[in-house]
Amino acid sequence: MKQILPVFKREFFGYFRSPVAYVFLVVFLTVSSGLTFYLGRFFDSRVASLDVFFSMQPWIYTFFISAVGMRLWAEEKRSGTWELLFTLPIRIQECVIGKFLAGWAFISIGIVLTFPLMFTVGYLGDPDWGPIFTGYIGSILMAGSFLAVCSFTSALTKNQVISFVLSVVINLGLVFLGWSVFTNFLSFLPPSWVDGMSNFSYTTHFNGFTRGLIAFKDLVFFLSLSFISLLLTVVVLER
Repeated sequence: MKQILPVFKREFFGYFRSPVAYVFLVVFLTVSSGLTFYLGRFFDSRVASLDVFFSMQPWIYTFFISAVGMRLWAEEKRSGTWELLFTLPIRIQECVIGKFLAGWAFISIGIVLTFPLMFTVGYLGDPDWGPIFTGYIGSILMAGSFLAVCSFTSALTKNQVISFVLSVVINLGLVFLGWSVFTNFLSFLPPSWVDGMSNFSYTTHFNGFTRGLIAFKDLVFFLSLSFISLLLTVVVLER
């Protein structure tokens, strides 16, 4: 695993060599704040918390992280550099992990840059800081799971648009599974089946973090989903 760090550095700093990265960060911060204050009616709630902000994250990640992850392998395949990459003394597993960690670090920077929202809440009231900090931890873990899925879909094709669409469809499905409006449509199924399906949702496991709870099962879900998605990425690339 000695080559993970070089791959990480190559990919991470590669984001900032293009203006696209800065545009992404600006748009991400604008959309996150805009949805929180306007669509979520932050001021009308009169509650000193970031519950509205966190509730928007799975929906925002569905599109923004898919946009980041669609180029992980699709761009390498399109340009033909992936064949050159694998001729180097580096294993596929190291490439996959290095690229994933670089993308995850880039997205985490965007999440951390929303910290002015914490200052806003602290200025307006006396919030419970526990759920806010655990919410950010859960948000970063969830972002990693989103990106791992995108890594898998990007490995399937050399077309970034197809990768983006596949990522959106899969991630959106995993968000919908925990949405109460969606589960109500499944009322014809046994309750145990519906509960079992909702356990595969991002929102189901993210909600605990927003309440100040770091449950072992929620950690296992996000880490397992990331691991399985990255493992599938390796399998696809090896084939």
